[in-house]
Amino acid sequence: MGNMGQMMKQAQKMQQQMEKMQAEMADKTVEASAGGGMVRVVANGKQQILSIHMEKEVVDPEDVEMLQDLVQAAVNDALQKSQEMMAAAMGQLTGGMKIPGLF
Repeated sequence: MGNMGQMMKQAQKMQQQMEKMQAEMADKTVEASAGGGMVRVVANGKQQILSIHMEKEVVDPEDVEMLQDLVQAAVNDALQKSQEMMAAAMGQLTGGMKIPGLF
């Protein structure tokens, strides 16, 4: 029975550490760009887009599709970087142990 109690304490400690890490990740950001920096996107560790910046030169009413493609590429890259940042933090927390359902 002592092992079960110890496991519960470890699980609670890990949960507290995960909650702390998730709060810290909300404050960390990554930046991605497309079109040679013409479109820049900033995302946080919670996979939320915080800002999108476009240089005036990339806004061409005759070629809206290109702008859409650049925004999509930059957003996808920012979200990928955000996920990688979260996975790295989780790896540090779990010691590289793969725990299904956590991330």
